[in-house]
Amino acid sequence: MQTFFQKNNKSDSGLFHEIEQACEGLIYISETDSPFIPFAGQLTDTVTADVILQQTGIAGEGPVEEREFAEFFDRLTVIKDWYGEPEKARAKKFVELRMLLEENLRELKVFRIGRIQLDIFAVGINKDGFLMGVTTKAVET
Repeated sequence: MQTFFQKNNKSDSGLFHEIEQACEGLIYISETDSPFIPFAGQLTDTVTADVILQQTGIAGEGPVEEREFAEFFDRLTVIKDWYGEPEKARAKKFVELRMLLEENLRELKVFRIGRIQLDIFAVGINKDGFLMGVTTKAVET
C-alpha cells in the first residue's frame, strides 16, 4: 500500500499503522476509483487550507474547498436499501476508519484540491500536534 508519510515526521507511528490497516481495501468511488492512503504531515497548530497546501506541496494546482468531516464520511458510511453484502462491508469499514480518526485526531476537516482531478485530504491533529489522516483522489467532470 502506498503511504504519504513525510520524512521528518516524528509523529505517532502506531496510530499511522492503525490508519494504514483501516484503509486496506477502501476506495473512493468517483469517475475513477482511488484507494484511501494514510497521511502523516508535520507539526501544526491548526488545520487550514494553507497548512494542507504547504505540507503536501500541491500548491497552485487549483482551488481548495474545505468540507465538513462528518459530511464527507456520511456519504461513505450510510447503508442504502439496495446495498448487497460487499457494499455493506465497505460501509462498515468506512465507519471503522471514521471512528479511528474521530477518536485520535482533533480539528478534523476535509479539503478537496483541484478541478476535475481532485486530491482529497481528511485530516486532523494527533495527540503530538502532527497533521494526520487519509488522502485519496477523485475525478469529477
